[in-house]
Order: sequence, then structure tokens, then C-alpha cells
Amino acid sequence: MADNLLELAPEFWLALGQTFTMVGISVGAAFLFGTPLGVLLFLTDRGQILERITLHRAINYLVNTVRSLPFVILLVAIIPLTRLIVGTTIGPIAASVPLSLAAIPFFARLVEQSLRELPKGVIEAAVAMGASPVQLVWKVLLNEARGSIVSALTVTSISLLSYSAMAGTVGGGGIGDLAIRFGYYRFQTEVMAATVVLLILLVQLIQFAGNRIAQRLDKK
Repeated sequence: MADNLLELAPEFWLALGQTFTMVGISVGAAFLFGTPLGVLLFLTDRGQILERITLHRAINYLVNTVRSLPFVILLVAIIPLTRLIVGTTIGPIAASVPLSLAAIPFFARLVEQSLRELPKGVIEAAVAMGASPVQLVWKVLLNEARGSIVSALTVTSISLLSYSAMAGTVGGGGIGDLAIRFGYYRFQTEVMAATVVLLILLVQLIQFAGNRIAQRLDKK
């Protein structure tokens, strides 16, 4: 059993690198596009400084629609879009497209919730002092909610790690692909067990790092 795992060590390193590629790209997309989307959801709601109820409802509906789709269905449904963007539907880069599409509304909703947890007095004080919408976002909202947003990014990263394993079963590569090819098709249960342990360790590491960063930001 141990010898078999040692022989597959290069495969494990390759799968780990592919998983990091998928998760890294999709987490980056979630942060880059999900943060402003979450801020917009918050600011356009009733009673906020950019109140636009129609716009808020439209964005809210779009976010809920994408979040309601099971990832496997989303993965298959946007195959034409994936092929259009990266030129293929196979490999970690291709799998990053549906992963990113799933991550953006998920993280946006968490950002919105983080902003809603801020004391109303902080926002009202900033507005009373004449803060512009841009200043309110950068100097108040995102600054005050930074620890909570990091925690939200941690949750998103862990969810994407599990999604990436699922993407691997349909040609995305990564740890999921390794588990299917060797653990399932070849009945090598030790490989399946090793991939499960590896995923658990990665989740623990991401959660630990996210908690430490969030705690440090909250103390500043």
C-alpha cells in the first residue's frame, strides 16, 4: 500500500498543483468581482445612500439564481462559455471558469452580510461628516468589515476546494480526478483514502490561516 502511494507521488503533486490553480483563480475572481457586487447589493438596498430598489432586486435575483444551481449543472450548462473563453473544456484552467462563476455570487452575498453586521452609527457618522460614496466604501465599509470579509473569503475558499474536487471528476484535473482515476476506476482504496486525508488537511490549513488573518485585522 505504502509503495503504491510512493509510486503515485508525482501524480499527487500534479493533482495538488492543478487544485491550487483552480482554487486560486476562482478565489481571485470571487474577491475581484464579488466584493464590488456585494457592496453594490448593500448600498442599493432600501435606506442606504445609493438606494435603487429596482437595481437591488435585479442583482439580488441574479445572485440567488446562480447560487441556486447545483455546481454540476452549472459546470455542464456553461460549457459553450468555457470553450469560448479558454478554448477548451478540459483541464484546471477550463474548470476555473464555472468555479469562478459559482464563487462570485456566493462571495458577494457573504460580503453583503458582513456589511449589514456593521453598526449603523458608524455609517451614519461617516455620511454626516460628508463622506462621498467612494470614501464611505473604502474608508468605512471595507475597512471596518475587513476581518469579516477575510472570514467570508475563507469560507468561499473551502467551498471552492470541494467544488474543484467535483470538477476533477469531469475532466478538470486536480485531486478529484486523481481519486476517480486511481481510487475508483482501479479500485485502489488507499489512493481514495489519501485524497480524502489531503482534502481534510487543506481545509484545516485554509481555515487556520483565515482565522489568524481575520483576528489580526480585527485587532488593528
